[in-house]
Amino acid sequence: MPIEVRKKEKESPQSLLRRFSRRIQQSGVLLKVRRSRFYATPPTKRQKRLGALRRIEVQKEREKLYKLGKLEREFRR
Repeated sequence: MPIEVRKKEKESPQSLLRRFSRRIQQSGVLLKVRRSRFYATPPTKRQKRLGALRRIEVQKEREKLYKLGKLEREFRR
């Protein structure tokens, strides 16, 4: 539902803008837009599977380099 504000007789542009801003604030449109601004779509099954395969490949490669002595183990806290 669009929010509409009509200019009253002898109303300045500043007061019209202030009235419009107040209407937007009260309607909650701004909150909805800010919430959905950075929405990331959930990954598909295919994307999840490819990501898992990629992680496994990287893990194998790191293990191989560690065994060859070209990489040191990292200690995580």
